[in-house]
Amino acid sequence: MLLRQSLRCYPPLRSTRLSTPRLVPLASKYPSSRTEATLAPTTAIPPVSISPDKVLYRGPLTATFKRLKVFSLSSFSLCLTMVPVMFAIETNLPWSARASLAGIAVGTSGVSTALIAWAGRTYVTALRVTTAPTNGAIEQLEITTLTLRLRPRITRVFDPLFVVPSERPFAKWELAQLVLLPAHLRNTTPGQEETVAETTDAQGRVLGRWVVRWGENGEGNCHEEGTVVK
Repeated sequence: MLLRQSLRCYPPLRSTRLSTPRLVPLASKYPSSRTEATLAPTTAIPPVSISPDKVLYRGPLTATFKRLKVFSLSSFSLCLTMVPVMFAIETNLPWSARASLAGIAVGTSGVSTALIAWAGRTYVTALRVTTAPTNGAIEQLEITTLTLRLRPRITRVFDPLFVVPSERPFAKWELAQLVLLPAHLRNTTPGQEETVAETTDAQGRVLGRWVVRWGENGEGNCHEEGTVVK
């Protein structure tokens, strides 16, 4: 998941375990951590659980992406509608020429629509936080993105330090793939799994989970179950 814009202008995220050393990833060096308790929620999560006044970040290009998606879908639908008309009207063009023109029009519109869907899939429209009532530290992140059909996808990250910088195009942040626990925190059992994040739709239905599976020597390998906006 993927924050498309930099968060440098906002206060830095604080973990609920300020004294816990950060995890060292196996592939590259970046900060990460974990909580001692199980990260997976035990009850169903309502569609909207965080009040609007706790919005930490709003995507400045949200309206632009919405217009692009609407225009792209409209133009693609229009191309599909016009294809039968091209073959129905009387013209001097042979059938092969009509087929070529129809294929070029539909193909061009389809490629542009796919590119917009790919580029905008991980664009963060809003970032909300849940803080601890005692010290105000961040306990959970709620990241909202939009599909090509403008349907919200809400990704909840149960340990904020699993969000690390990303090197992928059109993404600023992502969920950690590989982690390594410090020696004094290696209290996990090989084969043990914990849910790091999960993605739901607007009705609260779980679409996918980001799960860490612990191995030997505190090594954790994260994998996707279902469809997660990561």
